Amino acid sequence: MSCNEKKVKQSESNNHSQYNTYLDLAENYSSKQHYDSAFYYYNKAKSICNVPQDNNKIIYTLLNIAILQQNQGDYSGCETSATEAISFFGKSTKSYYKCAIYNTLAINYQRLYDYENAVHYYSESLKLAEDELQKIILKNNIAVVYLEQQNYHKAILSLLPLSLKKETLENTENYARILDNLGFCYFRLKNLKSLHFLNQSLQIRDSIKDNIGLTKSYIHLSEYYKSKDPQLSYRYSRQAYDKATETNNVDDRLKSLTLLMQNSVGTDYKKHTETYLRINDSLTQARQKAKNQFAKIKYDSTEEKNENLKLKAQKTENLLQLEQQKNGNYVLSFLIFIGFISASFVFYYLKKERQKAIYESETRMSKKLHDELANDVYQTMTFAETQDLQDPIKKETLLGNLDKIYARTRNISRENSKIETGTKFGEELKEMVSAYSSDQIQVIIRDNGDINWLKIQPEKKIALHRVLQELMVNMKKHSQCSFAVVSFESTNKCIEINYSDNGIGIDSALILKNGLHNVENRIHAIKGTITFDKQTNKGFKVKITIPK
Repeated sequence: MSCNEKKVKQSESNNHSQYNTYLDLAENYSSKQHYDSAFYYYNKAKSICNVPQDNNKIIYTLLNIAILQQNQGDYSGCETSATEAISFFGKSTKSYYKCAIYNTLAINYQRLYDYENAVHYYSESLKLAEDELQKIILKNNIAVVYLEQQNYHKAILSLLPLSLKKETLENTENYARILDNLGFCYFRLKNLKSLHFLNQSLQIRDSIKDNIGLTKSYIHLSEYYKSKDPQLSYRYSRQAYDKATETNNVDDRLKSLTLLMQNSVGTDYKKHTETYLRINDSLTQARQKAKNQFAKIKYDSTEEKNENLKLKAQKTENLLQLEQQKNGNYVLSFLIFIGFISASFVFYYLKKERQKAIYESETRMSKKLHDELANDVYQTMTFAETQDLQDPIKKETLLGNLDKIYARTRNISRENSKIETGTKFGEELKEMVSAYSSDQIQVIIRDNGDINWLKIQPEKKIALHRVLQELMVNMKKHSQCSFAVVSFESTNKCIEINYSDNGIGIDSALILKNGLHNVENRIHAIKGTITFDKQTNKGFKVKITIPK
């Protein structure tokens, strides 16, 4: 027992040293923006911790992993890591760890437009905040959620008292943030106070060289002057883009590019549009690559852990044989044997869990093909095997089923195919829309043929094709309608596309969750407008206007 106790203490000391080594490497890589390496070493640090004595260490590594995932746009992974950290909370958990985890979850839900959960977790974090400045920052975050919900009066009622607190005035960065949020709220309410607050915030941020804050100020001022002074609005959006590029803030670069497009014409507009599309595509690819890399690191770590368990189990078996030969102590042998069985069970369980995770991942990847194609193929094969195909009626039924399978396959192919922007664009656009007709849903197209598609820019045609495709997919998945109507009209300066169905309708939150937020972004990127008529239970209507 004495020898074993010394070994345990030595092992704990080694683990502590190794944990700190992994942690230093992770934080060094994170500071250099090498996020995959940082993720790897945070995960390594977590893997050598023991439950429950190292719970605080596990929570700390999971907090940093969640933040890395959030910054790379892996919101699902962030939610999983933060929720896992909560499972380790106990009486000995440091309150500022809990506060940070809840704040991370709140930010995650805010970026997913789940405002109810965002306010809930900001409030949970606020309960655990240990000093007044922390509380002020969290209250400001809650006010920003109100701002994003367009509840500007409620946001102002939260922000005004914060702007007067001593702790706020002593922290210039936070004071400037609150002033900027106040100014933007007043701007949305068309209150003349707005410019005073926006300029005051800009001056403070400029004096302390707060480049991230300056980007926000320039964006808000660009929006303020958009209708009042387009040239000044353009200048501010240009400054916002330069600052966002300097700080490598991709999301703000896209936002400032949107403002530049809205204030541009001719070649400038085309240049900014091309830059926007290029950055947006690169961002999507980079974030997907990061998600895949994070998933691979976690998978490899689990494999390594399983191998270690296997080696430990083998070592335990060898010790069992040695003890049996040396002592003949059957009681001790029995206890070691039980330990071996337990280790084997843990290994087996982890292996099964890993297989389950792989299975679930593959299931998710194949869901689209399974749901839309495999069932029809199976039913058609069964029909062909069990029915008399000499019967003309049954033969006709088989041919009809095969035609449906062909149509589904064609639709899946079209969703990922290159879009024709030449002479056949109008014809292929209507063909794509009509392909969503089925026995359950009738799709009606109204077109008097007065749109000259050859005079419309290719990027606008591509955006319109993708937008209509997303609307039709959304209709198929969520609307529960029996018919949908898509009409095309041409005016002197614009093209108008109207979509309507007799489904269940949709609310603002579902617009974002169902992918229709991407529809808005695409239309705004080509200087168009889109209006959702969100009367739940009265169908769903969308009006799209695109300048020629």
